[in-house]
Amino acid sequence: MANHKSAEKRIRNTKTKRTQNRYQGRTVRNAVKKLRETEEPEALVKDLSKVVSQIDKLAKKNVIHKNKAANLKSKLMRKANALAVPAAK
Repeated sequence: MANHKSAEKRIRNTKTKRTQNRYQGRTVRNAVKKLRETEEPEALVKDLSKVVSQIDKLAKKNVIHKNKAANLKSKLMRKANALAVPAAK
């Protein structure tokens, strides 16, 4: 176990941050999964900006890698554009 006060504090902080990161990561994964299953363009467009914002925040805090964030956003945008094209015709 820790021998110094600072090490004990570091353990407490790490546990708190890890819990928060896991919660936020799980929330975003569920939101992305929900968007992928959506077939209505209106609902997808409405929720897309919120999910993209959440993904950006996770990447900024290094919870997920910036390239993973870019890949997730790219796939969601491709799905949004694919759903929007038939609706425009």
